Parts: sequence; structure tokens; C-alpha cells
Amino acid sequence: MCYVKGYLGRVRADATRNLERVLSTGARMLADDPSATVAAIAAAAGVDRRTVYRRFASREDLMAAVYAARYDAVEEVIKAARLHEAPVAVALHLYVEGIIAVNRKWPVETSRMLREVTLRERRRRLIDDVDAFLQRATDEGLLRSDLPPGWVATVLPPLLEQAAEGLSELSAAQAADVVVDTLLRGVGVPRAR
Repeated sequence: MCYVKGYLGRVRADATRNLERVLSTGARMLADDPSATVAAIAAAAGVDRRTVYRRFASREDLMAAVYAARYDAVEEVIKAARLHEAPVAVALHLYVEGIIAVNRKWPVETSRMLREVTLRERRRRLIDDVDAFLQRATDEGLLRSDLPPGWVATVLPPLLEQAAEGLSELSAAQAADVVVDTLLRGVGVPRAR
């Protein structure tokens, strides 16, 4: 799947693969080392650094493209999960599974993404979509209505980030099972009455 729609015009298939490889390699490397150079990212992606510089004028442009590719992927997850139409339990699982997969492929630190001005409005729209879904899940009784406003939206992203990393031995679907169960049932042992 190509998550680099904003950066591709009419390019050859190998150029598309190279660009995707550069962006996904850049995401992994920047997550591990925020000071990773364009040359190091190009080498790890198996392309010449001139290839990267033909597409991106600077390291900052490359980072912006990595962040944009991550948001492309998140938008695809939200669309595929059908947050506003699918049954809430199904939509929740599809969303969680998809975001875990995105977090694994695009492990960029989100606090750095927040500094990217061009992505702020896009991020706001995505957050609004998820918040509306979480409200729908609450209204339909899947989530508790007695929690402080915004609490689920606060605890869900760290759960998704931890699942992507901490449950790496599981598939995204299996990790989603764990996250959804944790979200809906917590971690305590039910007490007999």
C-alpha cells in the first residue's frame, strides 16, 4: 500500500518503492536516533543519498514527508475502520489493529510531529474523528459514561504505542485483542460478589 500519495506524481514503480523504503526507513531510524542523517537513512534504505536529495531539499523536508506518510496511513485506518458506520465494537477493533500496524511501520515520535506546522490541521481532523467515534461508543454503551470527559481519548494512544512495541511478538490483530480487552475490561481481576 502506498502511503506517500502527496509525494508521488507520475513516477516509475521502482521510484515509488524507493521512496516508500526511504520514508519507512527514515521513520524507524529517526525514532531510534532523532539526529540520523539523510546519508545514513539513504544508505540503510539501499539508495544513493542523491536520490533522496532529488526528492527532498533538506533533512527537514524528509522528516515532514515521513510525518505526512504516517498521517496518510492513519487516514487510511480511520477510513477502513468505518468509525461512523460500522458497529462500534467492530470499528474499535479495526481502528486499534490498524493503528498498531501504523505505529509499527511509522514509529516516529509524535511529539516531534506536533511541531510540524503543516500537519497541525490534519492532525486536528483525525483527532476529531476519533473523539466523535469514542463519543459514539460511549453513547451506544460500549464505553463507560461515568468517566471524566476525554479520559478514554487520553489513555488509548499510549496503549496503542505500547502494544506496537511491547507486544511485537503478536500480530497487529492479536495485539488489538489485548488492547481492546484492556480498554474494555481493565487489568483487575473481577471480584466474586
